[in-house]
Amino acid sequence: MDNRTREFFASGLTVAIFLAVQLGALALVKPFKTAGYQTVSDPSDPTNSLVYIGVILVFTAGMLVVIKLGVQWILRAVIILTSGMISLYVFSVVIPAVVTVTVSDSQVNVLAWVFAALVSLALAVYPEWYVIDAAGVLMGAGSAGLFGISFGLLPAILLLTVLAVYDAISVYGTEHMLTLASGVMDLKIPVILVIPLSLSYSFLEDAVQATSEGAVSENDDELVGDGDGEFDDSESLGEAVGDEGEANRDAFFIGLGDAVMPTVMVASAAFFSPANALLSGIALNLPALTAMIGTIAGLLVLLWMVMKGRAHAGLPLLNGGAIGGYLVGALASGIPLMKALGL
Repeated sequence: MDNRTREFFASGLTVAIFLAVQLGALALVKPFKTAGYQTVSDPSDPTNSLVYIGVILVFTAGMLVVIKLGVQWILRAVIILTSGMISLYVFSVVIPAVVTVTVSDSQVNVLAWVFAALVSLALAVYPEWYVIDAAGVLMGAGSAGLFGISFGLLPAILLLTVLAVYDAISVYGTEHMLTLASGVMDLKIPVILVIPLSLSYSFLEDAVQATSEGAVSENDDELVGDGDGEFDDSESLGEAVGDEGEANRDAFFIGLGDAVMPTVMVASAAFFSPANALLSGIALNLPALTAMIGTIAGLLVLLWMVMKGRAHAGLPLLNGGAIGGYLVGALASGIPLMKALGL
């Protein structure tokens, strides 16, 4: 497979993963609301975004401390357990409660717990690239769906804007995400999406080779994306690992947060925008659809930049595309600008 074909394959896989996260979040919006999973009492309160951003900064600092102390196993354990928890949210609304047990006067969906445990187990014992990516799609859709019904239009726009600015600063300015990247790359956890340039690629074998050489994916892997520092399974990273001009790299990596954060805007638009629904059975209206289109447009530009051989901050393009696309769809639906902004 020549280099151009490999890059088209990887780009197509990346777009497919982003679409899976977006469509999954839209499918989960209504079930999550029905199940009472909205995490705040007033989704329209913009201070919700500020609180969440504060959590991001605290968790990022905690991650840096863990890495500096050389106890990354703690981070791996936390992310794997968090993966199971978010998977449980998803499975509890998509798997019928045909097998239940009573615990403290509550009915527990046994199959949902079993499948959530299997997700954590798979990540713990066999974190191949397709296991990580499948878990990432599941967790990304779940996280975006939860945040989408909890952040109204203004809080969502505020959250994505601040994170885009923070992302650019952390990648191009302070570069503290470089430390995070080098600290978590060999943990094989779904804070990143692994994008192979061929189906024969093995993340496990690559990690073993990198360990034996005393480096992370040296000379053949490139980390792409940004650093939003997000906790709930969505940490994004921003560092080029290995030779930036290496044309024969086997995979590149993009932070799961790059897929989650713009999808929060998509889910929020679908849930809170007064625009008419486009389809039955899934929360989708014109503002949500154009937010999806804007995200994919930003992703394609990001991939084009990345394929030139350098890592870039992803959220400025991705979040900008999601917000811009949402506003275009809202205005096209006849919604006044101030109302579209949640004001």
